[in-house]
Amino acid sequence: MTAVPGDRALQDDVIRALADAPYRASPEWRSRALADPDRVERYARFLARHFYFERIVHFFKYSRALARVTGRRPEAVLTTSAFDALLPALVLGSRETAVAVADLVVRHVAATGAAIPFLSDLLRYEEAMMVVEAGPRVWRDATPVGVADSRAPSRPETVAGTVLLELAFDLPAVLPRLLEPWTDVPPAPKRPTRLLVARSPHGRVAVATSDAGVAAVVQLADGKRTLEELAQGARLEVGTLQQTLQSLVNLGAVRFSTGS
Repeated sequence: MTAVPGDRALQDDVIRALADAPYRASPEWRSRALADPDRVERYARFLARHFYFERIVHFFKYSRALARVTGRRPEAVLTTSAFDALLPALVLGSRETAVAVADLVVRHVAATGAAIPFLSDLLRYEEAMMVVEAGPRVWRDATPVGVADSRAPSRPETVAGTVLLELAFDLPAVLPRLLEPWTDVPPAPKRPTRLLVARSPHGRVAVATSDAGVAAVVQLADGKRTLEELAQGARLEVGTLQQTLQSLVNLGAVRFSTGS
């Protein structure tokens, strides 16, 4: 069966209206009078709650495991007036909406009276995971993404949305234990930990521990510096920098842009 171009365009427009509240309220959409506005709005809000329920349950699963101690289930924010207030500006899957919804969750869970020393770090970690995952996907071709040599005109650039977390507790040491059966909250070792959170080329969120060299590369890679300039700024040998960049490219934290 061959799709009719007009039908496909109509379907895309309806999907956009259901996912994009500002567009749904615009004269451009309303003038088309394709469906009853109240029914469309109710269904769109149902979709929004379902969409963010799935993401909150996934990205705040550790806070959810702590709910029997905190008394705060992260997904409970979806039934609050604060979430209702977001609905007129909500765009499903956008980074801006992810930031707003994740912030609601963080404030909701943080309001607990439970004494969990690493809770603040945990919430920052989960918030970063949810926000980094959001935003439009960049579809790439099958050509392997590698690191150019120092003579090439391409320049390393940190991908927008990549996050470096400076934590007081070693979260990776405790996270698996939170999802196992426990009576008392498992302790997290108190030692400075740096984590890099990025979205991989395949659209998956990746997390890796980071040292000072990796952090410097992520902070300095602006798409303008050559490899030599970046190596100098990060205080790394060019060979070490190339290995570091390859790992960052694989994680989705860095890409290469063409310099002038």
